[in-house]
Amino acid sequence: MLQAVINAFKLRDLRNRIVFTLGVLVIFRLAAHIPLPGVDPEGLKSIFEANQLLGLLNMFSGGAMMTFSIVAMGVYPYITAQIIVQLLTPIIPALEELGQEGEAGRQKMALYTRLVTVPLAALQGYAQASLLARPAGGVAVISNWGLKSGTWLPTLSVILTLTAGTLFAVWLGELIDQEGIGNGLSILIFGGIVAQMPQNIASLWVSNPWSLLLFGAITIVTVVGIVFVQEGQRRIPVQYAKRVRGTKMYGGQRVEIPLPVNSAGMIPLIFAVSILLFPGMVASYFVYAETQWIANVANTIVRVFDSNGIFYWVMYFLMVVGFTYFYTDVIFAQQDLAGNLKKQGGAIVGYRPGKPTSDYLNGVLRRITLVGALFLGLVAILPFLMRLVSETGTMLINSTGLLIVVGVVLDTMKQLEAQLRMRHYEGFLKK
Repeated sequence: MLQAVINAFKLRDLRNRIVFTLGVLVIFRLAAHIPLPGVDPEGLKSIFEANQLLGLLNMFSGGAMMTFSIVAMGVYPYITAQIIVQLLTPIIPALEELGQEGEAGRQKMALYTRLVTVPLAALQGYAQASLLARPAGGVAVISNWGLKSGTWLPTLSVILTLTAGTLFAVWLGELIDQEGIGNGLSILIFGGIVAQMPQNIASLWVSNPWSLLLFGAITIVTVVGIVFVQEGQRRIPVQYAKRVRGTKMYGGQRVEIPLPVNSAGMIPLIFAVSILLFPGMVASYFVYAETQWIANVANTIVRVFDSNGIFYWVMYFLMVVGFTYFYTDVIFAQQDLAGNLKKQGGAIVGYRPGKPTSDYLNGVLRRITLVGALFLGLVAILPFLMRLVSETGTMLINSTGLLIVVGVVLDTMKQLEAQLRMRHYEGFLKK
């Protein structure tokens, strides 16, 4: 491993890519510490400790929302736009055609995603700032907020700044994709998650040094499990027919198609937590309503969807499992693997091309997805399980964040591995 790191820095091109990635990451972290004016930092901290949705958004912003900085939303609106475009692709024929046009089609899809990002960022910026400006039962941490006389100009400036900050973060991520190493957007989120580790370690050490060892061991076990599931595959053997053109024969080779155990990544976690926290967040605005029955209904909803209750975590687990199957089916349908095999003259032994092959692949995918779905569900409720072990329940890295960290590290190491092997060096991943 050490020799592979030395080899990576020996190569000028690879060294420049690593240094460029680190430089962009430093720029993003500096921007994450430039707060917007009129923000109460102490009040902001207390709200984040009591609201899991804000904690999730803070994670996707790379830790920038905790200070409500100029890049407070990070790349989350862009990720949302990507998900929306992916889900609309099989529904809108024009988008489906673009997805089949190769590189030119992908560039147009990327352009549409950026265009969708702008209104999403503006709406999300307004929603998040409104949530902080009018916390239920708390003290407002943002002053001069609201689209009314006397406050509309400061409000508009905050929305425009947050939108520009998102586009700036997306641009930094694309710079890493082009000139650096690894997936740019994931690297930015990764940096924010890892930056919170020293504070979590210090908190555990002060509260109970033995808990630091316990949660350190749990973190290591979780990482091993994530690597095992993320890298898990079911390989489907495919035989290609022989074709004769002139005096030459083509095809006839036997290859394997890898079907991943977890095709959905961490998208189901985003879907589930966003939907599950939405009713409680909306109801929190009506708990102090003048009409008594409205206040009673709102208080009931807030209690039912409280993140400290068992109902919340049971629903969270079930929704993560369900969304894992849903998103996997959507992505697999877009790939049209059975149709592509038929066009290329490939066939799975024992199954006719077309619908029989499609049914077989769908059956295999659903069986192996069960493992990935149950694992994602366990990762989702891991904080609740930790509370049963310890009163603090503090982990070195949030379980959802661990998925991102491990995924980013694996993806980056694979890219470095490819670069080193291309230059005939021994890489990181030994087989």
